[in-house]
Amino acid sequence: MNVTVSLAPGWIAKVALHLMIYAGMMASLVTSALVTSASAASLRPTTIVAFGDSLTAGYGVKTSESFPVQLQMALEAKGHKVTIINAGVSGDTTSGGLERLDWALDPKPDAVILELGANDALRGIDPKVPRANLDKMLADLRAKGIPVLLTGMKSPSNWGDEYVKNFDAIFPELAAKYAVPLYPFFLDGVALDPSFTQPDGLHPTGKGVAEIVKRIMPAVEALVARVEQNQATAKEATP
Repeated sequence: MNVTVSLAPGWIAKVALHLMIYAGMMASLVTSALVTSASAASLRPTTIVAFGDSLTAGYGVKTSESFPVQLQMALEAKGHKVTIINAGVSGDTTSGGLERLDWALDPKPDAVILELGANDALRGIDPKVPRANLDKMLADLRAKGIPVLLTGMKSPSNWGDEYVKNFDAIFPELAAKYAVPLYPFFLDGVALDPSFTQPDGLHPTGKGVAEIVKRIMPAVEALVARVEQNQATAKEATP
């Protein structure tokens, strides 16, 4: 017995249309998955060089308690993909920092946290010297196109009011000159607090470093956001 099924032309057209829509949806899903995968693969940590003296290096505390390590952990806990490089040298002045800046920037990082000046002040070095050194460092960073967060330092009072005035003015004035963000005082909330400082009264304990990280976090997150924006802009501009 032969059975002949007759399909109306309109019905066939509808089936064909549905198949085309389904195929289009599947192609779109596959394309979206590939784009997402490619984007995820292109993500890389934001590399930040923490460039400073013993306050950065982690003098007197465990490596795990140093500023770069605690800062990276805090940033990662907030979802940021970062690598903080410890380029701190205990006892370094701005003169020492200027001498080693170029090799600390090789390979080129995405950003720099510049923390120097405490040892210049402790030694009573003429404020003109750290000002000139920091000026040159900021000029070099700008020429290399590296975003920077400048952290300020305050002079001890034993050198007299004039010295304190001239030294403390270095950081806000240079930040304004180079249009870079300034965290006014690296040891804010920690300096002279025995619950946050080591027996020498100068260097922070691990707990003190944690307090520094907590207070500086908004400024560092803004720095990371700037780097991410720069990367996104550069990626969009790439043909």
